Amino acid sequence: MPLKIELVGEVLGTFILVFFGCGSVCTAVTTGALVGVFQVAIVWGLGIAVAIALTGGLSGAHLNPAVTISMAVYRRFPAWKIAPYIIAQMVGAFLASAVLFVIFTDALTVYESTHHIVRGQPGSEASAMVFGEYFPNPGGKPLALEGSSIMPQGRAFVAEVVGTALLLLVILGITDERNIAFPKVLTAPAIGLTVTILICILGPLTMACFNPARDLAPRLFSALAGWGSVPFTVNGMGWLTVYCLAPILGGLLGGLVYHFCLKISFRHHHLEKPLQG
Repeated sequence: MPLKIELVGEVLGTFILVFFGCGSVCTAVTTGALVGVFQVAIVWGLGIAVAIALTGGLSGAHLNPAVTISMAVYRRFPAWKIAPYIIAQMVGAFLASAVLFVIFTDALTVYESTHHIVRGQPGSEASAMVFGEYFPNPGGKPLALEGSSIMPQGRAFVAEVVGTALLLLVILGITDERNIAFPKVLTAPAIGLTVTILICILGPLTMACFNPARDLAPRLFSALAGWGSVPFTVNGMGWLTVYCLAPILGGLLGGLVYHFCLKISFRHHHLEKPLQG
């Protein structure tokens, strides 16, 4: 597959992922139409499943720098493709954020006016959260001073590492060609369901990122769209450590577990099968 086709797949797939996912957050915050973490989580999961099903044949549907880097380490994905893939993912996420902003701009303005939120001022993370992520989850409200005691940066980092590790363990495990027990037609739904479950558990704490492109590109857009420095100052360096570095580390750890546990087991089973026939 030509690289330009693969990159189109990554842009389109990440666009769909962010449009559906961040779109659900936009709807939940500005209209209250989606109530509870599960309703937002299931839209995220379905959006990811659709994006994978649509673009998997074009690019492998990484849609996430943590996946791309882990694939390079554990699946011999060409290292020279890492940067182009990540750039394509960032572009797709940024474009989706821009489209969502156009659609929800009036709803956001009314929400901010109703709740006395001044965009770009302290407390405006209450509306900026429809793009970037914050810990603990603001829930459409300014983060209180006690927020850092509910979910300090160190624990948020651990949560994102563990969540991404589990996600990559599932992705690598169910896409292993030696895992003949798993129906490949269920790959996209299984990954989407995994994300849904993880969001239900970790979403109230860190908003459940697991994807640096999903967070950083929308966060950059929100900074340009009027929120200024707020997206990069509310959690200190958390935007970098929790939402960029932690998912990459988590992906590598998940891949490590896959490599030394599942991969060896799949290979052993694959070699034994002819003897059992």
